[in-house]
Amino acid sequence: MKKVYANATEALDGLLFDGMFIAAGGFGLCGIPELLLQAIKEAGTKDLTFASNNAGVDDFGIGILLQTRQVKKMISSYVGENAEFMRQYLSGELELEFNPQGTLAERMRAGGAGIPGFYTKTGVGTVIAEGKELKEFNGETYVLERGIFADLAIVKAWKADATGNLVFRKTARNFNPPAAMCGKVCVVEVEEIVPTGSLDPDHIHLPGIYVHRIIQGQHEKRIEQRTVRQRETA
Repeated sequence: MKKVYANATEALDGLLFDGMFIAAGGFGLCGIPELLLQAIKEAGTKDLTFASNNAGVDDFGIGILLQTRQVKKMISSYVGENAEFMRQYLSGELELEFNPQGTLAERMRAGGAGIPGFYTKTGVGTVIAEGKELKEFNGETYVLERGIFADLAIVKAWKADATGNLVFRKTARNFNPPAAMCGKVCVVEVEEIVPTGSLDPDHIHLPGIYVHRIIQGQHEKRIEQRTVRQRETA
């Protein structure tokens, strides 16, 4: 089975359709599938629902799809750093489903494991639990959260081999493994594709069984928010 494609456009060919549900890896601008997001923008696919920790910034990450009004709904944990996101949400142009970060990660992981739902204490007694089933276990109240089953998963890894085994780079691993697991099809962009068999099996973070298509590319690795100390003068 061929998994390596020449570029993001080719890797997404035949997968995109209006109204689809996409799970995207990344945290802030760390480990985001920037090349695949750009290809989705260029494809013009619209009415998208994204499950992603956040929406990037105004001109990078999922933010570029907000600019072009291609996103209908976000399932997210943190939505700061993006003025256009705020504007669209407050004006009623964008649907938003808030999830605590751990809950969102577990919803993705559960979907990838074929688990339709699970109970958690996180969010009980808050707006997160509104309209959801509550159940008591050992005298404690839990809220039912549903697993995420996405049409497509797009993730960013550091290295891959041709069979799709993935290695992530430090904190860039973040939401990428659970996002990769919960998509019917998973497309991955990496910095380097290495020969099959060259990765130490004990160092593989996500096995290739979850990965369907891979591209190698150059990445910007932008810093989301730079804070520097003012230079001291004598």
